Amino acid sequence: MEVSKQEDSSQLQQLEKAPQENLDSTTQFRQHLRDPPTETLELGMSPEPANHILENLQEIAKTISRFEGDSNQPHKPANEVPASLQASDLWYCPDGSFVKKIIIRGNGLDKPKLGSCCRVLAVGFPIGSELAEGWTELTVGVGPWRDQIWGELVEKCLESMCQGEEAEIQLPGHSGSPVRLILDSFTQGRDSWELETSEKEALAREEHARGTELFRAGNPEGAARCYGRALRLLLTLPPPGPPEQTVLHANLAACQLLLGQPQLAAQSCDRVLAREPGHLKALYRRGVAQAALGNLEKATADLKKVLAVDPRNRAAQEELGKVVIQGKKQDARLAQGLSKMFG
Repeated sequence: MEVSKQEDSSQLQQLEKAPQENLDSTTQFRQHLRDPPTETLELGMSPEPANHILENLQEIAKTISRFEGDSNQPHKPANEVPASLQASDLWYCPDGSFVKKIIIRGNGLDKPKLGSCCRVLAVGFPIGSELAEGWTELTVGVGPWRDQIWGELVEKCLESMCQGEEAEIQLPGHSGSPVRLILDSFTQGRDSWELETSEKEALAREEHARGTELFRAGNPEGAARCYGRALRLLLTLPPPGPPEQTVLHANLAACQLLLGQPQLAAQSCDRVLAREPGHLKALYRRGVAQAALGNLEKATADLKKVLAVDPRNRAAQEELGKVVIQGKKQDARLAQGLSKMFG
């Protein structure tokens, strides 16, 4: 489904409205891998934005201090008291999203991979995390349990754990108590590089479909995670990659605009336009993103390109009008400042 500029403009003006209201009602979400969605989401609105990572890094030291401060205190697993506790270690997720404190080391060197079914004990997760307290089975890379932020963190943590390991997870900047995970056992999985091209494409289609479903449900954050995971799978394929990458980047830009991430949205649009220079939806969204960043000349250029092809595009007309007004205000402020300096 191609994005409607009018709907783009409407959602950007009223972000409080549910994003699914702006989706083309004639496009139906296709559930099965054999009938994958190929549409581009209607906007107004890996996966893990870079600026979020940088912000988290500022909180890492505080998190480490909290963990190290209680390293001499005894820890008990949720189900039993161990005969002896080994020294705790800290492990930092590479993207800066959390710190893991190893309470009890696991056995061996193997860790869960894509497709591994893990028997896990989860304790202390907040209400609304959609992670059941107590023993449960979670499959890496599969299932809606990964849609929320806690599910994503748990999946990353599981991929770093060995069988029998008990660990606590602390989010940088999160003042609550750490949550606890015990990995009892897991089945053998595979690394992404071990998958055939057809398998990667099938998994990417599944993530794409789930992202569309979440977008329609008013969850652009969860949708962005799904699109990011799909893109990471497809980016491992030989260039130029499948055409679906263009749609995914365009959809991701839609999510990023709704999430207040114009810089990331502009970058996603750049990737779309590198493959399809005349992609009107990407030009429009990049124009909106550039305007939000204060790059009015770039915003004007993108919006005028849209109107050159589609002169009746009302959304682009409205956005260009806003940019013109914004530019006049900037000029007025500049003139006022200069008059004070030299008047």
